Amino acid sequence: MGLPLHTPISCPILIGRHQQLEALIHLIKQACSGQGQTVLLAGEAGIGKSRLVTEVIARLPLLQQQSEYSAVTIVKGRCFEPDHAYPYAPVLDALESVFASHSPEALATCVGPACPELIQLYPAFSSLWPACTSAPALDADQEKRRLFQALTHFLMRLSAGKPLILFIEDIHWSDETSLEFLLYLAHRLTSRPFLLLLTYRNEEVRPELTRFLAQLDRSRLAIEVPLTRLSIADVGMMIREIFALPHPAHTDFLNMIFALTDGNPFFIEEVLKSLEMDGDVFYADGRWKRKPLNALHIPRSVQIAVQRRLDHVTPAARELLAVAAVIGQRFSFPLLQQLTRQDERKMLDLIKELIKAQLIVEESEDVFLFRHALTRQAMYNDLLARERKAHHLAIAQTLVAISPDVPDTLLADLAYHFYMAGEWASVLEYAPRAGMQAQQLYSLRAACEHFTHALEAAHHLAVPPPLSVYRARAQAYGMLSEFELASHDYEQALTAARALNDRTMEWHCLNSQGVLWTGHHYLRAGDFFQQALELARVMDDPSILGQSLNRLGNWHMNMEELPEALRYHQAALTIFQERNDVQRLAETWDLLGLTQLVSGHLQEGAHACEQAIVLFRQSGNQPGLISCLATRGMSGASYLLYPPLFSSAHRSELLRCGEEALMIARMIGWRIAEINALVYLGLSLGPLGEFERALELARTGLALAVEMEHHVWVAFAHLLLGALFLDCLALREAQHHLEHALTLGKEIGASLLLDVVAGFLASTYIAQQSLSQAATLLDTLCGPNLPRHTQMQRLIWCARAELALARHEPAEALAIIEDTIASTASEGHEPGISPRLWHVRAEALAALGRVEEAQAMLEAALEAAHTQCLRPLYWRISISYGTILRAQGWRKQAAQAFAEAHRTIEELAMNISDAAQREHFLRQARTQLPPLPTPSPRQLAKQTYGGLTARERQVAALIAQGTSNHDLANRLSLSERTVEKHIERILLKLNFTSRTQIAVWASEKGLLDN
Repeated sequence: MGLPLHTPISCPILIGRHQQLEALIHLIKQACSGQGQTVLLAGEAGIGKSRLVTEVIARLPLLQQQSEYSAVTIVKGRCFEPDHAYPYAPVLDALESVFASHSPEALATCVGPACPELIQLYPAFSSLWPACTSAPALDADQEKRRLFQALTHFLMRLSAGKPLILFIEDIHWSDETSLEFLLYLAHRLTSRPFLLLLTYRNEEVRPELTRFLAQLDRSRLAIEVPLTRLSIADVGMMIREIFALPHPAHTDFLNMIFALTDGNPFFIEEVLKSLEMDGDVFYADGRWKRKPLNALHIPRSVQIAVQRRLDHVTPAARELLAVAAVIGQRFSFPLLQQLTRQDERKMLDLIKELIKAQLIVEESEDVFLFRHALTRQAMYNDLLARERKAHHLAIAQTLVAISPDVPDTLLADLAYHFYMAGEWASVLEYAPRAGMQAQQLYSLRAACEHFTHALEAAHHLAVPPPLSVYRARAQAYGMLSEFELASHDYEQALTAARALNDRTMEWHCLNSQGVLWTGHHYLRAGDFFQQALELARVMDDPSILGQSLNRLGNWHMNMEELPEALRYHQAALTIFQERNDVQRLAETWDLLGLTQLVSGHLQEGAHACEQAIVLFRQSGNQPGLISCLATRGMSGASYLLYPPLFSSAHRSELLRCGEEALMIARMIGWRIAEINALVYLGLSLGPLGEFERALELARTGLALAVEMEHHVWVAFAHLLLGALFLDCLALREAQHHLEHALTLGKEIGASLLLDVVAGFLASTYIAQQSLSQAATLLDTLCGPNLPRHTQMQRLIWCARAELALARHEPAEALAIIEDTIASTASEGHEPGISPRLWHVRAEALAALGRVEEAQAMLEAALEAAHTQCLRPLYWRISISYGTILRAQGWRKQAAQAFAEAHRTIEELAMNISDAAQREHFLRQARTQLPPLPTPSPRQLAKQTYGGLTARERQVAALIAQGTSNHDLANRLSLSERTVEKHIERILLKLNFTSRTQIAVWASEKGLLDN
């Protein structure tokens, strides 16, 4: 699938310039109101100055509708490169624009007595006043002043009828006289409806422009709006808009474009255009992709821009720059000096020349870098292949000569330069080491590249490829979710290992293949893990045996075969405890913790996770720490462990674990770990009603998982979104995401994932009154003989009980829920209170007429939901509680329960930023509430002021006046102890910690006025 060749490569919208756009619009409004402005728009070539102005002008009609003026006059002038020697060039260009856009009659009224002077500058003025002749000649300074006055008079008259925007582009090429006139004009427009808008390249400032800018600055006549390079996020958005991508651009492609263009919009469009024309980027599978790029073809427009700069440097400087281009984007002074054999004084002069030409910049005393990556690439491409190869070899040999011991910091450079020089023996020596180093730093693409170079070197040298390199590259591909490439490398290594009877390598390949397949097909993964375990049992290597036991144990956990999972993990734990293997013990405790959590033994699971976290921190294993922190964060409330039994720690502590996991994953740049942390944190925040943050995490995680084509995490991200939308009462959206997750879950074959998705999807169908769909789903996937060993299986049974209630079968619902609650008991412990299970149990009891029991269940569920901050459950239970109280005639208590539900609903709505989605949630939730009575004036005042009573509001107002506790007590005829109690209650109700906060709040609420 492809796009037509004539598809334009230009961004249809302005990106990354919102702040500057708003600033310009504000300044235009000020100018139009009679506060004349001079604005400088500064930035490097291609940064988007003209595009920004074009966008502003396009928005003027809307501004005109919102303001008193009817229209704006726009006059454009422009400087060109030769214009620095052409007096009044931009002014003449602007006058030409005026004549083209105005009628002779309109122009004639603006010229007036300035006609004689203007004819001298622009003879076309004589057509307006045929009888007018040129003014008599004066000396040069007087002549110039008279002409400045005439031009200013003309432009001021032009702005008299409607506001005027005079836009002059590229004044870095302007002649000095024009700059003098623009300064003269800037002094005189400050009280007129006049905007003077000037653009210039801040890297091409001539002495005359420097003086002009300094004079504007001294007189404080101008406001400068700088334009900087786009961020990588903005570049990603730009690529997405250019190609109309349904998903974000692939990270590797984005990183490549950002590195080449440094966020310069012109370079981005030109590079993309060149890549598409050359077929280096193409459209396939619903997204733009790229071929591997060995040598980028530099667009002609960029070559011209680079050549312009090179025209200003000497041949010696160009030669130096060419060598630097082969070294890389960043190069050191000592290395360059040794390669070029220049003395230091000469080198410094050449470096200064290149800096002045805006080709390189100084980073530190010894390190310089190219100002633009494309400049370096253009210089590199300009060399002949033979020249490049010779330079690469010289660089590599010089690096070895400088540091014979080859420190780790030079491994990547040596591997690269020897590869580019075709020195294959040296490539085979350095590339595997460079790859391992990159892999340890989670620079996975670089690792794959080094390993590939090593295998290529082995081919050139006609030696067997090292199996360790195949395996290492497969691991890197696996971490990048490059499934096919990773699987191929593992198969190559496995075949070779078996041929060489290398059992250790064979085991590593089998075990790693199993891990790889868990992201795609669990049954196939189980086959690999079983083969690995059988091999481990005959290898007489306890560490390998323990690792195999853990892998197979985790597989059984995902298949919800918990007795087997626990048995394997306990066996592994024994092995590693005997060997005191800290690293493997940490991994085992982590897997044991997850298994315990899935079984519903939250205290045991939390304890195991804490053990693992301590050991992971000791060993410095960041990937393991990420996984365990994310799991620990779910050990309170989580959609994945729904219905929760109890909170084993304060929720803020658990959420900090999840946030830390996300921070570390982003810090080390491991994308799969980041997805894990994003989804698990979202799964923990959702049941707490933190919808906005959880939705943001879910969407980010889904985008990354789709980009990496990791099916398991795509399914989990859809699960999270479905559960969130279900709690937000957006049932169609919930159904869409959960059905997508179900489809993926069936392909993957992990019963744990299938059960949790099916449980939420069945609840969604029930909420939609699609009872037959819910029944079919539950019967097909999770028949009547499904055990209740895991939280996911209990979720299914909870959905079955909800279905029975919806079918008016309360006895069956009660039986199901009683059995499910009983199954949550762990050895030696009574079952904890699960608000959701207790809620369903109470509904069944109420339907059976067992009202007192139902009320007791609801009170226990309410307390548990409140304690665990499960707000989406809390408001639903509050409504059920109010309903059962009202049925017994306890109207006041019922009204309080309904009011509590209403308050919680309003709180939750504040966590939904999308206005339409928020209104939908409020509308749907309120339909479940009876109409609330109209509050009394006293109740209304209390609601308005954060629940504060009239006396507490008096205290808050006096605090805002700076009244001490002693004076407060005297004025209100209270004891100081009573005043302190009032202040404590105010702090608690408003969630404040200081009197200052109370004072600010009271002032903002207008309590001082009352």
